[in-house]
Amino acid sequence: MSSCFHCGEECKEEHLVFQEKDFCCHGCKTVFEILNESDLTYYYDLQEKPGISPAASEGKFDFLDNPEIAEKLLEFNENNTQIVNFLVPSMHCSSCIWVLENLGKLNHGVKSAQVDFPKKTVRISFSSEKISLKELVYLLSRIGYEPYISLKDYDEKDHKVNRSLIYKLGVAGFAFGNVMFLSFPEYFEVKEFWLDQFKYLFRWLMFAFSLPVVFYSGSDYFISAFKGLRAKILNIDVPIALGIAVLFIRSTTEILLDLGTGFFDSLTGLVFFLLLGKFFQQKTYSYLSFERDYKSYFPMAVTRLTKNSSKETIEEQVQVYKIKSGDRILIRNGELIPIDAVLMKGEANIDYSFVTGEAEAVRKESGETLYAGGRQQGGILEIEAIKAIDQSYLTKLWSNEVFKKDKKGHFQSLINQISKRFTAGVLSIAFLATLFWLVYDPSKALNVFTAVLIIACPCAIALATPFTLGNLLRIFGRNKFYLKEANVIEQIAKIDCLVFDKTGTITSNKKTEVFYEGLKLNAEEESLLSSSLRASGHPLSRQLYQILDKNNIHSLDEFNEHTGKGISSGSNGSKMKIGSERFVKENVTETKELNKTTVHISSNEQYKGCYVFKNSYREGLADLFKELGEYKQLFILSGDNEGEKERLENMLPLNTKFYFNQKPDDKLNFIKKLQQEGKSVMMIGDGLNDAGALAQSDVGIAISENINVFSPACDGILEASKLTSLNKYFQLSEKGIKIIKWSFVLSLCYNLIGLAFAVTGNLMPVIAAILMPLSSISIVAFTTVATNLAGKKLKPGLAET
Repeated sequence: MSSCFHCGEECKEEHLVFQEKDFCCHGCKTVFEILNESDLTYYYDLQEKPGISPAASEGKFDFLDNPEIAEKLLEFNENNTQIVNFLVPSMHCSSCIWVLENLGKLNHGVKSAQVDFPKKTVRISFSSEKISLKELVYLLSRIGYEPYISLKDYDEKDHKVNRSLIYKLGVAGFAFGNVMFLSFPEYFEVKEFWLDQFKYLFRWLMFAFSLPVVFYSGSDYFISAFKGLRAKILNIDVPIALGIAVLFIRSTTEILLDLGTGFFDSLTGLVFFLLLGKFFQQKTYSYLSFERDYKSYFPMAVTRLTKNSSKETIEEQVQVYKIKSGDRILIRNGELIPIDAVLMKGEANIDYSFVTGEAEAVRKESGETLYAGGRQQGGILEIEAIKAIDQSYLTKLWSNEVFKKDKKGHFQSLINQISKRFTAGVLSIAFLATLFWLVYDPSKALNVFTAVLIIACPCAIALATPFTLGNLLRIFGRNKFYLKEANVIEQIAKIDCLVFDKTGTITSNKKTEVFYEGLKLNAEEESLLSSSLRASGHPLSRQLYQILDKNNIHSLDEFNEHTGKGISSGSNGSKMKIGSERFVKENVTETKELNKTTVHISSNEQYKGCYVFKNSYREGLADLFKELGEYKQLFILSGDNEGEKERLENMLPLNTKFYFNQKPDDKLNFIKKLQQEGKSVMMIGDGLNDAGALAQSDVGIAISENINVFSPACDGILEASKLTSLNKYFQLSEKGIKIIKWSFVLSLCYNLIGLAFAVTGNLMPVIAAILMPLSSISIVAFTTVATNLAGKKLKPGLAET
């Protein structure tokens, strides 16, 4: 079978030939023609078959004609020059970047286009006199790069990027380098006339360099230590702040009294390495959104029906927030219902899986209530709003306190657990050593006290966690597991209870199993069935057509698509009905089978049978649950009914527990109950209906087929194809904690050596200058090598790029 020259898809439904090239649809052919006419066919030289088949978006973006809505999307609008920034999820390779940055050749109204590939965004400057915002969006859609525009874009405010850590790190690094350079003569006791003459200047220069380091770069440690003490908590920042303060005070005293050069090199080095660890840990996947709510998925505008002065009904595009109770709204096939409403006209076939997780579409009659978040599958509906958007059932889910809580508040990290003992131990050693020297040689007492606090400052300990977890964060990310922050890895290592959503999480959205139940179709009936399905636009028809053999497809004499019911067709005197049981059978009340999506068939008024669509579970799922079940409790929660329970019980380990018909609130409360029993819970889900449970859990992981578009608020995003590697991520997380503990042991060795010099009153600046940076560098090297080795040992190579 031929493949499309533009997108590479097989030419199944259509096979078009243009300039001796194969195309799978008119959309791909049109894109090629546009690029060819604009002399942009170099696009195909960058990568073989790089294109994306353009989506059908006719009428989809008409709301951009509304100036108020368009203004919300524009970053700049002055003197006919407008700038807009679009999210383009379908961007996937260098060819995409090239064609998007050459939009100006497709339409001269586009002045420039700049792609940010990691964020999947394109920033376009264009002339509003030559091309409107709506025309620009349709241009992008026609060439296969349809922008993703949602209600969130309307509310989005300018987010200021916090670069304070980078500035503080830069100041500390600059000061550290200069202080080390100025300290060399003192280290090696160089006796040279001019160096001796300028040593006092060098000391005061070191003092000057240390001021911004202490009072700017290191300010966060003093603030954190103060807050911890005020809350009666000895966090790790207490001994760090104490060490910085003592280093600065003692060093300043030494140069004031001309006692020596002080420890400014150790001071600036300490702050620099601490900030470097913090920067390394915070360097995460900023291009992904871990805080999405319903606004990320709701439409920005809807079609409102109003009456003009002549009592004629007119359609207008209005912003969703302007919809109020009593307004009439038009909902087309595939559109999301943004408000709670009553169905006035049309046959509704609503998919609520977005909200409830229930896979089966719900049929609604005129006068029944439709809830926000449902997606219409069928013809046009006319609905009447009964609530504003901020009062709907779905938006009220976000008023739950769970979305406002800080998970960090109840999580005790490993470094916080040891901080109490470490701080108490350091202070005890300092006071006992000082007492000893007060009795034995009072002149050394103050020197010993400050020396102990300096050398015991937990710089290396504080670096072990951020560098270990930061490196693991990157190993995970290279293997399609993206975490909100590095500390989540430490929480993953403590998980003992796993809760999985069913639909879209352990089942695949891309694959469906289809079985035929009924009388065998003859060749003529098979041909009529395939030809009828080919002509239909219904999702189930398209899905079934892709699976069936193409049996002598031919033109139909008769074809009617009955919205929400099915298809009636005819050819060469034969008649066929395809659709719901009630539509196909005569005088039959439809009986909905448990968790079965079915397409029924009758030929010449004789019922033949039905095709049954069943969930397709991800490959390797049984092995994954077997591995996890050996040391974790496993649960499956589903908004569906129990139709798949027997199949799951046969597939998964006996210790897996199943709960069906679970609403969003039920899932959240289930997680809460497990936590009250002392469990550390990870929730793994895929939809907005799982958002409450994801937020309540200790670690919430969103499974996504496309990480740039759909994922509810969570702590991490796992690409769907990597779900079966979940146990490997757990193992690597646990190894990461072991590496941190070994780093603590290594750091303790350095501290013991340093303390031996400190308590005996023999701590010299050169010893502190060697030990403190050496301990920091060795910890960084150890954690980096150890985490990379740990990743490589897990087959098939989680550490590989």
